Amino acid sequence: MVEHARVISPPKASVKDYIQLMKPGIVVWLMITAFSAMVVAAHGIPPISTMVWTLMGLGLSAGGAHAVNMWYDRDIDRIMKRTQNRPVVTGKISPEQALAFGIAAGLVSFIGLGVLVNWLTASATLAGYLFYIFVYTMWLKRRSAQNIVIGGAAGAFPPIVGWTAVTHQLGWAPWLMFLLIFLWTPPHFWSLALYKQDDYRRAEIPMMPIVRGPRVTKAQNVVYAVLTVLASVGLYFTHTVSLIYLVSAIVLGLAFVGYTVRLWLEPDSETVWAKKTFFFSLMYIAGLFVVMMI
Repeated sequence: MVEHARVISPPKASVKDYIQLMKPGIVVWLMITAFSAMVVAAHGIPPISTMVWTLMGLGLSAGGAHAVNMWYDRDIDRIMKRTQNRPVVTGKISPEQALAFGIAAGLVSFIGLGVLVNWLTASATLAGYLFYIFVYTMWLKRRSAQNIVIGGAAGAFPPIVGWTAVTHQLGWAPWLMFLLIFLWTPPHFWSLALYKQDDYRRAEIPMMPIVRGPRVTKAQNVVYAVLTVLASVGLYFTHTVSLIYLVSAIVLGLAFVGYTVRLWLEPDSETVWAKKTFFFSLMYIAGLFVVMMI
């Protein structure tokens, strides 16, 4: 009697797996910057319905873009240690499921924001979604050492999303918030890349420390940190934030520049200050947006 081999089906994806697919840590950060812009635009807490629908739509859009990113990058995610536990790599979610979820999330977000908030906010959210997928993930990430510089614009859209949700229009303030995050992204991410070089080298991703070397990367970190501080100070002159913000931006900015200078002075064989700079950059940008609200 011939015994038929049993077909082992892949494990069923859980809600937790889909949450992981959306990169929740990054999504929360994007929602915080959008919420901060909403508070500044409204000079206080914005209408609850506007706030809830905007943050839900943004979160869904960002999560959908991340799902498409995991579908596209599943080959290199298997190689890099920090991405080997992602649900598409482990097989908890199939590539087809990730792609379908990502597209559906982006579509639902765009229509929902347009109907429930306004179409300018929906368009700004969609622009960030498309930029992250097509410009950063599919075009720049594997081809250019400027991948983070240009691609970082995708993470800078949320303040525009938050601002337009409240005011239904654009202005200098949201664009300066956009510029602030755009300029902050290279020294933030390159600090990570400096102590994760082996991961990126194995995956053949042309990050700046690999293509141009640690010395050039560290020098550029200092330059971008200074430009970030200038953008942060510039926000004060839009008359949307107070003197408290200006003083805080200068103090936090000097500390941020100080970290990048100390990183530049560190021997290229060491990564202690690369890690310190990476983690301080997170506290720096979070502190700025908190002070904006205050």
